[in-house]
Amino acid sequence: MSHPVPVGERDAAPAATLPRTLGLWSSVALVIGITIGSGIFRSPAGVAQKVPNPVLMIGLWALGGAITLCGALSLAELAAALPETGGLYAYLREGWGRLPAFLFGWSELVLIRASALGGIAIVFGDYLLRSLGVDPAVHPMLSRALSAGAIAFAAAANIRGANVGALIVGVATWMKFAALAVLVLASLALGAGHGASAAHFSASAGRPVALGAMGLALVSILWAYDGWADLSFASGEVRDPGRNLPRAIILGTAAIIVIYVLTNVAYLYVSPIDAVARSPLVAADTMLALFGRAGVALVSIFVMISSFSSLNGSMLASPRVFFAMAGDRLFFPTIARVHPRYRTPYVAILLAAVLGIALVMSRSFERLTDTFVLAIWPFYALGVAAIYRLRRSAPEMARPYRAIGYPVVPALFIISVAAFVANSLVHDTTNSVITFALIGAGIPIFYAFFA
Repeated sequence: MSHPVPVGERDAAPAATLPRTLGLWSSVALVIGITIGSGIFRSPAGVAQKVPNPVLMIGLWALGGAITLCGALSLAELAAALPETGGLYAYLREGWGRLPAFLFGWSELVLIRASALGGIAIVFGDYLLRSLGVDPAVHPMLSRALSAGAIAFAAAANIRGANVGALIVGVATWMKFAALAVLVLASLALGAGHGASAAHFSASAGRPVALGAMGLALVSILWAYDGWADLSFASGEVRDPGRNLPRAIILGTAAIIVIYVLTNVAYLYVSPIDAVARSPLVAADTMLALFGRAGVALVSIFVMISSFSSLNGSMLASPRVFFAMAGDRLFFPTIARVHPRYRTPYVAILLAAVLGIALVMSRSFERLTDTFVLAIWPFYALGVAAIYRLRRSAPEMARPYRAIGYPVVPALFIISVAAFVANSLVHDTTNSVITFALIGAGIPIFYAFFA
């Protein structure tokens, strides 16, 4: 492993700076907007299949939120201390050196971000067709073409300016926040008249729940929670970052936990867990039970908006990793180019869009999401672990915010990630080995071109 680069030193001249245009509430909206995408509308069915116990299922959603919050409380310290474009990439570089930082960027390139963009865009395309009364299963290529178009549009919006992309996310964020609130309130208030029952929470599908199955269910849950750290990628464009970054990350993550737990309570109140397990479109089925076909059409529109908002927010944040890498000469210099008029990393945005479109046309939603979670969360754990190293190696570093619960809270996050990765290696061996092999393939590339 290469030696850490001292804080404040670089091998190359600093890259062109990006303007700070994002305030606190734009940043909070960005966290919520990126995170609430497709997961809360698709993951509950898979979770219920693996964990056919309603109380345990709700507990796992709360546990996933607790793990995520531990990560948010910890990573916020680095976001405030190192408010640089690239976010997690910069924390890995300062804490562990150029090789781990490069491997994260390499994984972003070949696995992580393209998988995320592709998975979110597939949901957008499917629900856009559903909102128009067209079955996406009958016209799969039309759905994929719409998905690719959504990625291209998001790229164009974010090339136009980070504030434009953030505005789109902000407007859509409050729309889907309201949509989930309507779903929850309508389920609890009207559900009793449509077959809903509190007894659903005491029933189970009758199958024992294995520990390994709970671990795999947690992977699906963590896909739904992912997005809490993406604001850090655009740290260089947040105003007053020492104050706003940690507040936005923590406030946004806490709001998402509440939303997700209440939404799953609503699903299980309206439908028994075996019905939830059979329903990949559980939000649509919930609204069907409450409002009939009009409810299905309405929720399809909401999911489409939610997915596009998440897609647009991810497109805003993720290309900053490639931009920061190129500025450090850990990627090709062309990637660091800033648009002469809009002052955005347009080449990096275009690269992310092209890769996302390629995966949209070639892989399934389930495989994209599984690969994404398994590839990125170990880097989250390594980034959080950098807190311990930097507190020892750079005690003089300004830290406007210090991780709440240090050193226990960061340790809980690291241990949790290690546990679910080990579980995936045991119970989903083939996909896990392929994922880590692709990450490891970056090592010879680093030494050949960038060491």
